[in-house]
Amino acid sequence: MRPASLSQGATRTILEAMDDSLTLTVNGEPRGFPGPLTVASLLAAIGLDTRKVAVERNEEIVPRSRYAETALLSGDQLEIVHFIGGG
Repeated sequence: MRPASLSQGATRTILEAMDDSLTLTVNGEPRGFPGPLTVASLLAAIGLDTRKVAVERNEEIVPRSRYAETALLSGDQLEIVHFIGGG
């Protein structure tokens, strides 16, 4: 098997790199993402501003102050509510 090169200079096999992928349920829809991910990095990946959303992970609200440190695991169920201002 041929090793896959990573940006950090480490080398891993393709199978090891594939193990990093996550399947998350986001607002009821199964979606695949490359891992590892935190709530903050997921929101960035899907183009949402962390200041304008509320996130529930596995039926528990994630405090905005913990988005960057809350690791996501394959199988997690997330509900993301995006706040929209209006007049």
